[in-house]
Amino acid sequence: MTERSRDLTFRIGTGAVALVVVLIVFAIGVELTRQSLPSIQKFGFSFWRTEIWDPVAGEFGALPFIWGTLYSSVLALLISTPIALGIAVFISELCPAVLRQPLVFLTELLAAIPSIVYGLWGIFVLVPAVRAIETSMPDSLRQLPLFTGPPLGLGMLSAALILSVMVIPFTSSVSREVLRSVPIAQREGAYALGATRFEAIRAALYYARTGIIGAIMLGFGRALGETMAVTMVIGNNPRISTSLFAPQYTMAAVIANEFTEAADQLYLAALVETGLVLFVITLMVNSLSRLLIWSMTRSLAPLQEAAAAPAGGAAA
Repeated sequence: MTERSRDLTFRIGTGAVALVVVLIVFAIGVELTRQSLPSIQKFGFSFWRTEIWDPVAGEFGALPFIWGTLYSSVLALLISTPIALGIAVFISELCPAVLRQPLVFLTELLAAIPSIVYGLWGIFVLVPAVRAIETSMPDSLRQLPLFTGPPLGLGMLSAALILSVMVIPFTSSVSREVLRSVPIAQREGAYALGATRFEAIRAALYYARTGIIGAIMLGFGRALGETMAVTMVIGNNPRISTSLFAPQYTMAAVIANEFTEAADQLYLAALVETGLVLFVITLMVNSLSRLLIWSMTRSLAPLQEAAAAPAGGAAA
């Protein structure tokens, strides 16, 4: 076999593997759509905007679950992102060499802990702590819409906190690798211009911002699809509320809780359509993140070309 034929075979093989991934995603979407046809035909797009979930009456709407999924994921992202970036910056820029590998190991170990273990930890540790916070809050704050609800400990705040803990290792690990890939010339250039260490790190973060946004969106995708841990601490009440203390529901949790209880075809189809909605939202979030990264990369390219132009002219 000649060198050119081996190269062609390698291209075809790797292209086929990439095509398999596309086909798997397409097949998942087709199968979810096929299994949820009874619900789609009966409810149409009202399934996305209806708040009623009544299996006895045969009325199903996914809006409370969509709200709970997005609300908990966004809250988890707001909590976890500063912590994850702080861990990534410390390990890659400030950590003593003797502590770097143990900290990397401990951070990545968080990602290896099963979801059910996080859920048990949430029930026995996190929920009582949140309940204590709720009961200790003054009545004046409890009157605000953000803090209304029974002091049970089970609710949106517990779900957001446990999600943030689960998201941190993913975001911090990818952000750390992105920061490690920043050329040393970026930091040396900042120091040469008289920058402090903080300013040099800020310059490295700005250079790596595209990859860091990708890491944050990876954590967001992880939070969207989390099931067991959230199911155990969110309270599982299909109602829309802005309160951090109110029990709510997510799409993954309702599928896990009620799939085995689906007594008729419409009920089962509604649960499958809930999975389809989660699938579509995940695709939309990832597509928007890729679009954001692409736009940032495109805006950065002219600056990089302009910075490289004087060096090319000097070399000539």
